[in-house]
Amino acid sequence: MALRLVQIAMNAQDDVTLGRFWAEVLGWTIDSEEPGVTNLEPEGFVYPDPVAICIDIITVPEPKTVKNRVHIDLATTSEAHQAQLVARVRDLGATPADVGQGDVPWTVLADPEGNEFCVLEPRSMYRDTGPIAAVVSDCADPRAMARFWGEAMDWTVHEVTGDQATLRSAKGVGPYLEFVRTPDAKTVKNRVHLDLRPYPGDDQAAEVERLRALGATDLDLGQGDVPWTCLIDPEGNEFDVLTPR
Repeated sequence: MALRLVQIAMNAQDDVTLGRFWAEVLGWTIDSEEPGVTNLEPEGFVYPDPVAICIDIITVPEPKTVKNRVHIDLATTSEAHQAQLVARVRDLGATPADVGQGDVPWTVLADPEGNEFCVLEPRSMYRDTGPIAAVVSDCADPRAMARFWGEAMDWTVHEVTGDQATLRSAKGVGPYLEFVRTPDAKTVKNRVHLDLRPYPGDDQAAEVERLRALGATDLDLGQGDVPWTCLIDPEGNEFDVLTPR
């Protein structure tokens, strides 16, 4: 049994407008599944595939109130590319964001709904990830997050320190998943969360039970009767287990 990280879900006040922004930023296509949900994926992509982590943008009534604990890092190939990408996303509606980063070589921005993201300076480890270098989550204990998520998924743990844990698909393709130590405590529901999917033929209920044994707990967001299961990891971060596919 195993699970794969197949997409991130991003809450929004207006999924259509925010979806258009991120589609332009990433150079991806838009596939509206239903009213209130906009799905983004690369051109010609056959879902699911670890070469990309897709994005579901979901309209919710609650506005953004605090810094997101999960954000996207965008990859660049040169200093010129970084400068060009920053200029382009600002033209699309992104604005500078100060999250206390100080003097760093990457650029922190916010999308039109205030969701923070970073345009990284060129780094060799991200040269083959596609436009998304990493999905990054704040945490209190990167080592504990590496233990949980390394067991929860079939992804490979690449690096673990007291400050950061890094995972990537076992196939060695696509973006990384990173957990970075921060002093900030989680106070509200995350506006960006992970969606995991079992492989075809696997048992969703058995996977959920396995995650509970690893330290996940059930979550009731008022989701009602839905085909996915809502859980939280040991640090309280929400995630969903989808049906096998």
